[in-house]
Amino acid sequence: MTTAYLTHSDCLKHEMGAEHPECPARLHAIEDQLISSGLLHFLAYYEAPEASREQLLRVHGESYVAAIHASSPLSGLVYLDGDTAMNPFSLAAAFRAAGAAVKAVDLVMAGQAENAFCNIRPPGHHAGRDSAGGFCIFNNVAVAAAHALAQYGLERVAIADFDVHHGDGTEDIFKDDGRVMLCSTFRHPFYPYCGADSGSDHIINVPLAAGASGEDFRAAVTRHWLPALEDFRPQMLFISAGFDAHREDDMGGLALREADYVWVTEQLKALAERHAQRRIVSVLEGGYALSALARSAVAHIKVLSSL
Repeated sequence: MTTAYLTHSDCLKHEMGAEHPECPARLHAIEDQLISSGLLHFLAYYEAPEASREQLLRVHGESYVAAIHASSPLSGLVYLDGDTAMNPFSLAAAFRAAGAAVKAVDLVMAGQAENAFCNIRPPGHHAGRDSAGGFCIFNNVAVAAAHALAQYGLERVAIADFDVHHGDGTEDIFKDDGRVMLCSTFRHPFYPYCGADSGSDHIINVPLAAGASGEDFRAAVTRHWLPALEDFRPQMLFISAGFDAHREDDMGGLALREADYVWVTEQLKALAERHAQRRIVSVLEGGYALSALARSAVAHIKVLSSL
């Protein structure tokens, strides 16, 4: 069984200004590292389709989706919040990003791939039911998780989010849906300045102090995520794969290394083997130091692909 690799050139056309850290070079960096490592040859490549309106409306309000359509500019930039903008190509990129995650679910559920990695942008985990923010337009991983529940009749899915920022949009969408477990580690206090005082039996939030090391991260996952996931027994596992907690990413302020991403991917993969028939869909979130992002993402994909 192979690892599927999903991306689309439309995701490279979305730009939010010359100095914006969430830039097309992020996708190039990952793919270049996959090529130089020789790993890309072993992945099953798929072009991302566009998500359908029905798929988006499982997690976003109808008026919000309509507002995003209406905001798409013919030229220049339109800002959805202080750091999230759309250019004329952003709408297509957002549809492709969510569509990649949906297609990944279909491939894994059909047995055409054991797992999948979506090299896409814009990222998604800050997008709430009715809000954009934090560079995110549609919540890609939430769209995928809802698709798995609705299309395939799964009863329990889990999302593991190791981005340096809390996935507040994902929590907003699934806070009242016990079929979805969200496990999130994140720096706190830090953008989006929430998560530390929320949570439930299916929302497992673990804040980390500034400067937290890989050992701190591993302890948080071991003490909080893994027991909860074992009890929950997810039938499919999703990963919000943000690599901005890396020690070289000066926007993040944590101190993870590639070995920590290898370790957590191994833990999640073993859990998926026990409970989810090995089904994993991983979706790119943050990561802005290009070299660290590329090395970390490829280390993560290498574990997924068992190479």
